[in-house]
Amino acid sequence: MSTKDFLEKDYYKVLGVSKTSTADEIKKSYRKLARKYHPDANKGDPKAEERFKEISEAYNTLSDSKRRKEYDDARSLFGGGFRGAGQGAPGGAGGGFGGFDLGDLFGTGTAGGGAGGGGLGDILGGVFGRGGGARTAQTRPRRGTDVETETSLSFSDALDGVTVSLRLAGEGPCPTCKGTGAKAGTVPRVCPNCEGTGQESKNLGSFAFSEPCHECRGRGLVVDDPCPVCSGSGRAMSTRTIQARIPAGVADGQRIKLKGKGAPGERGGPAGDLYVRVHVSPHPVFGRTGHNLTVTVPVTFPEATLGAEIKVPSHRGAPVSVRIPAGTPNGRTFRVRGKGVRRSDGTNGDLLVTVQIQVPQQVNGQARKALEDFREATAGQDPRDDLLQRARGS
Repeated sequence: MSTKDFLEKDYYKVLGVSKTSTADEIKKSYRKLARKYHPDANKGDPKAEERFKEISEAYNTLSDSKRRKEYDDARSLFGGGFRGAGQGAPGGAGGGFGGFDLGDLFGTGTAGGGAGGGGLGDILGGVFGRGGGARTAQTRPRRGTDVETETSLSFSDALDGVTVSLRLAGEGPCPTCKGTGAKAGTVPRVCPNCEGTGQESKNLGSFAFSEPCHECRGRGLVVDDPCPVCSGSGRAMSTRTIQARIPAGVADGQRIKLKGKGAPGERGGPAGDLYVRVHVSPHPVFGRTGHNLTVTVPVTFPEATLGAEIKVPSHRGAPVSVRIPAGTPNGRTFRVRGKGVRRSDGTNGDLLVTVQIQVPQQVNGQARKALEDFREATAGQDPRDDLLQRARGS
């Protein structure tokens, strides 16, 4: 992407947010739009795919606080828009900032820090006597951008760990020209004006001001016969599918970092990281609290009153036995050690078993007589007597 595009595109408008929106508001809007325009949900729709690319491009910049600040500062510096060569920059300075790579202006990588440096810092360094960057950002390796995506897992896969296929869209080296920007069979040549540095000095009297070379637009190279796919920029939007391992025990909403699985770097720089937001489907039997699994088990009135040993389901294993002591009240919870979620250290959480006394809907014959006999035998015991006395006393 060129700096002209960077300055002319309103990323806030693309994501439907304001310039004062918080990071969470930006992320929420991005997720909503990404789900709506994702290529998998709009197969064969080139407009939706192009819209998805715009959304991803905007989010990659606004989701990182450092890149967002640089974007805001740049648009403020250039009056909220871009002035190309011959149009005059703010303050009456000449043009010549058009068409060079984003990193060539700002000299930054991505979230987490880049390996670049230089760029605008080199330009301003010439003004304040710190020395312009003789070795420009064009010659330095640059880390690839971080990428964020989402995936949905079943309850069991989240507990056991699983390898998933993720389809990612983003900007990277043009696959046709391999990032050179030149048409097949040709190669770029070193810019004769700046001799490959990408910078030229402008004498303003008491100091020299370094700015991107007007011949190569800051790249240090001149493409005589540009690649028809990327128009000589060397960058293009593309999609790729990777296999990502989601570790066991991941929770709903958890953000997993996969190092080096983000966008590829430039000029030998390392790849960025991939962040995967995991959504876990609920289970019909089990729930989860931290590293503990939960389950509600029905018991009969005689089991709760007299005590019993009952069978309780466990995840991915045979049922376990739980001893219910006599006089167990409804809602009491028992703990089964080691039958919960696997932790990062290899140990497991527990299974929390809550008993729920089942009241029979219909009784007859011997069962009814037994209950009536029990009622007569306990007629002198009123479980609400203490409650009524305390109510009167208050």
